[in-house]
Amino acid sequence: MSDIQTAPAAQATEVNTLTRKIGLFQAVTINMSQMCGIGPFVTIPLMVAAFGGPQAIIGWIVGAILALADGLVWAELGSAQPGSGGTYVYLREAFQYRSGRLMPFLFIWTAMLFIPLIMSTGIQGMVQYLQYLWPSMSTGQGDILGIGLTALLVLMLWRKVENIGKLTVGMWVVMIICVCAVILACFTHFHPSMAFTWPHGAISLTHGSFWIGFAGGLTVGVFDYLGYNTTAYMGAEIKNPGRNMPRSIIFSILAIGGIYLVMQIGVLGVVPWRDMLNTNSIDSTSIGAAVLQQTWGKGAAQVVTVLVVITAFASVFTGLLGGSRVPFDAARDGMFFRSFGKLHRKHGFPTVGLLVMGAMTALSFLFARHIGSSASHPPLSVLISLLTTVMIIVQSIAQIVAVPVLRKRQPNLARPYKMILYPLPTIVAGIGWATMYLWSDKANPGVHPIEWSLAWLALGCVAFLIWARKEKSWPFGPKEIREQFLEEQARDAEPALVG
Repeated sequence: MSDIQTAPAAQATEVNTLTRKIGLFQAVTINMSQMCGIGPFVTIPLMVAAFGGPQAIIGWIVGAILALADGLVWAELGSAQPGSGGTYVYLREAFQYRSGRLMPFLFIWTAMLFIPLIMSTGIQGMVQYLQYLWPSMSTGQGDILGIGLTALLVLMLWRKVENIGKLTVGMWVVMIICVCAVILACFTHFHPSMAFTWPHGAISLTHGSFWIGFAGGLTVGVFDYLGYNTTAYMGAEIKNPGRNMPRSIIFSILAIGGIYLVMQIGVLGVVPWRDMLNTNSIDSTSIGAAVLQQTWGKGAAQVVTVLVVITAFASVFTGLLGGSRVPFDAARDGMFFRSFGKLHRKHGFPTVGLLVMGAMTALSFLFARHIGSSASHPPLSVLISLLTTVMIIVQSIAQIVAVPVLRKRQPNLARPYKMILYPLPTIVAGIGWATMYLWSDKANPGVHPIEWSLAWLALGCVAFLIWARKEKSWPFGPKEIREQFLEEQARDAEPALVG
């Protein structure tokens, strides 16, 4: 045990701390706004292309199952360890006993890439829809527009979190109106034969092409559900997190799952699925506008296009809100650049995290637009494939492992929510994430998402060794074991013991 040191307990009070101001309803709206956003309005054609027909509804159903299984992992970890940064906290607590600070360091390293990648999909989606209103938009003008939208988002987030919560509720209302308008338009002109007549051999379990399409469709489906964990990144700002954290995750997944399924069926009953395969058509780039144009006319399509852009704006807004908190705890722990641990003196939010995430989002947007063209893939498809593979290894799979590790290492930790049917959800989630990862190269020929993810992970390991040597941390020094939430639990119990 000579290579292990117990880190000193944190001070009971700190001047530079986040405050719990977000209630359950605001937490659910934050998750739902991030989940829905531009997602279904731009990815329904991608899902149809992956499956090769209206059987694409399978992707939404299986995606919902995977999201719910993984959401239960987040619910248990987040309710027991409600700190700022989500996965960073869970990996720090679970893996410190064996590999020191390697896993939380790698998560921050990858999060600084995959969170901006997720946000840049929203920016790309907004540009695609605005092109419906501005048909002559050039590539350069689209680039400038995307960067301007990102800058506006950062400016709007430069305020107190309680004010952001109120603003998010307003944008959530717009999202609900937009989704309901598209669904209503679909079912006023719905043709069941278009939605439910599947091509011959639509499901062929013995053919590799089906499984390639399944993996690609599952990736798109899961991408559209991403965001159910946004409140976990904001764990230090959620009121009564033991109760509200798991509920915000589960409620948002169930609500969005129902919306997605109804919308996918409705769209397939209005727009011929083969028309969605033409990447240069409105049916591929702006399916929401296409539906409204065919059903209620061009004027209605223009109105809904504006609503879709606002919905996408809300998604990136909430994503940057949560993402800017990710490096905060790491910086406070001395695990990352210390400037990321500073809060705005007046408004109390992480300034450097917000600015860096905003800048990385703009760069990711530009990267995908130009590499997408060279790789013969739509920019949105490139972003989705890259962000999911980078995320799966260090976040998704590692968190699944963290659940049994923490149950063994910290059995006395209070767990306000314990996963139902354990360990079944972890097994389902693990199989789903592994399927997406292992088939990602075949589902995205020419993009090489596995190679990119492994290269980024290897570079992160090198960066960790450089950092660990400088800090004299493991493997160049002793492991520092600090069970933060057990310590806080013990401190909270002291007044009761004294009384």
